[in-house]
Formats: sequence, C-alpha cells, structure tokens
Amino acid sequence: MDIDISFELTTKLIFLVFDVVSGTIRLFVGLLMDRLKHLPSSLQNSLEGRCLLKVISGLSNFDPISVEMISSAAGSGGADLIDVACDPDLVRIAIEASDLPICVSAVEPELFPEVVDAGASIIEIGNFDSFYPKGRFFSAKDVLDLTKQSRKILPEVVLSVTVPHVLPLDQQAQLAVDLVDAGADLIQTEGGTSSRPFSPGSLGLIEKAAPTLAATSSIVGNFLREGIKTPVICASGLSAITIPMALAVGASGVGVGSLVNRLGDQLEMLAAVRRLREAIWSDQTFIAKSLKD
Repeated sequence: MDIDISFELTTKLIFLVFDVVSGTIRLFVGLLMDRLKHLPSSLQNSLEGRCLLKVISGLSNFDPISVEMISSAAGSGGADLIDVACDPDLVRIAIEASDLPICVSAVEPELFPEVVDAGASIIEIGNFDSFYPKGRFFSAKDVLDLTKQSRKILPEVVLSVTVPHVLPLDQQAQLAVDLVDAGADLIQTEGGTSSRPFSPGSLGLIEKAAPTLAATSSIVGNFLREGIKTPVICASGLSAITIPMALAVGASGVGVGSLVNRLGDQLEMLAAVRRLREAIWSDQTFIAKSLKD
C-alpha cells in the first residue's frame, strides 16, 4: 500500500510539474498574442495578411518638418505604420499628419514610456543601421539585454526588435528565437546600408536587398522549425522590385526608409509610398491568381 501511495504521489507530482511548465509556455504565448491584439485592427489585419507596409522616418531624424512630410505621405500613400525617432513631440506630429499607428525606435529603453504616453502603439529596439557609420555595433547579448529591459519597463506594450545584420545568418536566426523567448512580439531584419551593389538597374536593387532578404529567409525558416509564429518584418535596402521577394521568403511585412525619407519633396514621397504599396498589392494578386489556377 505504501508503495502504491508513493508511486501515485510521484506520478501526480510529475504531471503537476509538466502542467506548470506547459502552463508557463501557454501563458507566454497567450501574453504575446494578447499584446498584438492591442494593436489597431487595421494593423492586425495587415500582419495577418502579410501585407504590412512600414515607412521609416529615421532613428536619427528629429526634424519635425521632415517627419511631418514623411508621415503625411505615408498616410496618403497607403502605408500601415510609421516608424519615428524616440521623441514624444514627433509621435504627436506623426499621428496628426498621418492618422496611422506609430512605432518608435530607440536603443535606450528608459525613453519608451514617454513616447507611449504620447500615443505610440509599438516600441522598437533598433534600427541599428544608423549607428554603424559611427563605429557602434550591437552584439547578440546587447540586443537581448535591451529587449529584456524594455519588456520589464513596459510589459504590456507591443515590442519589435531588430536583429543586427553584422551577425552571421545562423546567429541571427538563433537570436531571433531568443528574442521571442525574451518577450519580443515582432522581429525586424536589416542589412541594406552595408550592401555594396555593383550592377545597374534591377539587378543592383536585388544585390542591395540581398542581406536583409537572406536574414528574413533564415529567421523565418528557423521559426517554422521551432513552431514560432512571431511576425517578421523585412527592412533596409528594399525597393518596389524586391518587396515581393521579401514577402515570398516569409515576411509578414516590409519596412522602407531611405527610399522615402531622403526625398526632398512631399509629392515625390507620396509617389514613392504608392509604388511600394502597389508592389505589395501586385504580389498578393499574383499569389491569389496562382492559387486559383
């Protein structure tokens, strides 16, 4: 009888431990999904439909006139999201000019609460591209620590994290998994600023986008193997030519910066955003037609 009781208690303990671990996993996944559900429905639909277009004004762009122009063009041109530097005033300007959800990028987590109070829907660790010319680089540990700090400060806010392209592809893929485990809701790639295309025309545009496309493919592939459903945003170095490629390798959306923010005229910005949106629509139309055929 004592042996039976001992066995029964041991068995129950084992299942209790298993249930606790499983419950922790379910709780984590539930929290992640709940955070994404806090986003505006239009943004959720774009992520689920894998057609999100984010216009990036620039991590170092604190010019209110420039941000207003970019935001207005993004709103009128069909973008889903605007990424601005970490400044409450810029958040308010971008919202008023575009009527779109705002993502705020920084590498100092303590700055995030103020911009969230100003109306930002998403906080983001990144974009790192602007730091490389200054000689500042971010290791996997650096990014993971920043992610943990951000999640601790704002546990309920949607958090996007950029994976540094200076890491080898296998390390980028593993870091993305670690970032999701640490609380990241969205993963973003980069790489366009370091690429050196040597061909003219469309081939040169493909060469420029190659690093971020490769990173997206590696991360998405690893997510599929691990059973992770976190959306991946392919960004940096993209164009209307390469956006369909980003979506083809599994991105849920794309982020475009210099193709828009370096233009000096608002009408040119608007035309650029519309071309990017049309590139996404044409890709979706092609896929739908292929499935139908």
